[in-house]
Amino acid sequence: MTRPTMTAWLLPLVIAVMAAIAFSATLGFLQVSVSDVVAVLFARLSGQAPPADIDPVAATVITDVRLPRILASVLVGGLLGVSGAVFQAILLNPLADSYTLGISTGAAFGASLVIVLQIFGLSLPTSVTVPIFAFGGAVGTLAVVLFLASGDRRLSSTSLILAGVIVAAILSAAIGFLKFLADEQVGLIVFWLMGSLAGASWSSIVLLAPAALFGTLVAVYYSRDLNIMATGDRTATSLGVHAVRIRLSLLVVTSLMTALAVSVSGIIGFVGLIVPHMLRHLVGPDNRLLVPLAFFAGGLLLLVADTLTRAVLPTEVPIGVLTALLGGPFFCILFKRRQRDGAAVF
Repeated sequence: MTRPTMTAWLLPLVIAVMAAIAFSATLGFLQVSVSDVVAVLFARLSGQAPPADIDPVAATVITDVRLPRILASVLVGGLLGVSGAVFQAILLNPLADSYTLGISTGAAFGASLVIVLQIFGLSLPTSVTVPIFAFGGAVGTLAVVLFLASGDRRLSSTSLILAGVIVAAILSAAIGFLKFLADEQVGLIVFWLMGSLAGASWSSIVLLAPAALFGTLVAVYYSRDLNIMATGDRTATSLGVHAVRIRLSLLVVTSLMTALAVSVSGIIGFVGLIVPHMLRHLVGPDNRLLVPLAFFAGGLLLLVADTLTRAVLPTEVPIGVLTALLGGPFFCILFKRRQRDGAAVF
C-alpha cells in the first residue's frame, strides 16, 4: 500500500461524510440552510452564542436534536463497518459479521433484559446499565461461541460461524420470552430491536466516540497481521504472527464495539456485511486500507439510511428494518454468487 493510494481513497470519503453531515442537518420539519448549520456549529465550538440572525429555535434543533442523532449514526455505522471488516478478515469469509455470528443478538438480549427489569420496577440508570448489559451479553455470547468451537484449535470460520448461528437461535428464543414477560410494554422491546437512532443524545456520542477511536486504532494496528493470517495459520506462525491470540483479541474488541453500537441504536444488521465486501471489490483485500475506509463508509451508509427514514419518508421507519431490506437481497446475491463460483459458503 502506498501513501497516495490511502489519500486517494480516504480523503474523498472523509469529505463525503462531512458534507453528508452538514446536508443532513438541514433536513427535517424545520428547514435550515447549510450556512446556518455551519454558523451554529462554529459558534458552539468556539463557546459563543449563535448569530443573532439565526432563529434560536433552529439553533437549538440543530445542536440538541439533529446533530447528536447524525453523529451517532456515523459512529454506529463506523463501528459496525470496522467490526464487519475484522470479522471477515479473521474468518476469511465475506458472509461473516457480528450479526451472522450472533454477537449483535447477544448484545440485544442483554439490553432487552434491562428493559424488562425496568418494566418490573427495578430502578436502573438506563444510560449506564444498557451498555453494560449489552456488552455482557455480547461477551457472554462470544464466550459460548468460542466454547462450542473450541474442539477446533484453529478456530476455523466454519466452526465459529456455525456456533454463532446456534447461539443466535437460542438467544432469539430468549428474547422472545422477554417479549412475553413484557406483556403490554412489549412495544418498547420490539421498537428497540428493530433499530432506531431516535433516542440518540450527546451522552451517546460520549459513549460511542472513545469506543470507535480505540476499536478502529486496534484494528488498524493489527491490519498487517490480518493480511499475513490470510495466507494461513502455518505461514503466519512461521512469520512470527500469533494467529490464535490475535484472533481472540480482535474478537473481544469487536464484540465491545458491537455491544456499544447495539446499546445505542438497537439491532442494525447487514451494515458490517455490505460495507467491507463492497470496499474489498473497490480497493482490494489489504486490511491496512480496508479497515479505516470501512469506518467512514459504514458511517456514510448509515447516515444516508437514517436521513432517508428521518427526513424523506412520510413516516419514520426503524432503520434496522431499512438496512435489512437493503442488505437481505445483497446477502442472497452474495451467497448464490459464491455457490456459482464454486467457493465454499463457509
